[in-house]
Amino acid sequence: MKERFHRLLMANGPALLRLAASYADTVSDRDDLFQEISLAIWKALPQFRGDSSERTFIFRIAHNRAMSHLAKRRPPASPVDDVEVPDLRPDPESDLLLKQKHEQLAAAIRRLPVEYRQVVTLALEGLTYAEIADVVGIHENNVGVRLNRSRQMLRRLMEVER
Repeated sequence: MKERFHRLLMANGPALLRLAASYADTVSDRDDLFQEISLAIWKALPQFRGDSSERTFIFRIAHNRAMSHLAKRRPPASPVDDVEVPDLRPDPESDLLLKQKHEQLAAAIRRLPVEYRQVVTLALEGLTYAEIADVVGIHENNVGVRLNRSRQMLRRLMEVER
């Protein structure tokens, strides 16, 4: 059981951390949410029946924890953009520009309504429409509709930022 848990976290930990970041306004909130997600996965792992892939199973748990986190958090005083995406290029100027773009995108994703934020975050983690539908609890066709609307909203939000 312990090995299975560690294997799942090693394989999906970075994606779960990014998912947590899309629902949290600060690094400490992200870390707290990630810890809650990890604990929930540990507790739920013995009940995994194989009705879906392990990846879908843990993302459903992460989704549920994130929704609980949103329900209990207070509205932020101001948005904090602290998502760090490492860039391996040696050029500091390019690194700064890329970091700013990622921060703008992360901030725009956090401003999306929850139902759109969910599908965008899961799609960015590489889940298929079927997996997203299973995690969020909607039909696969609705995933496509929400993703399309999310992209339109993100384009408008990013244009406003410029």
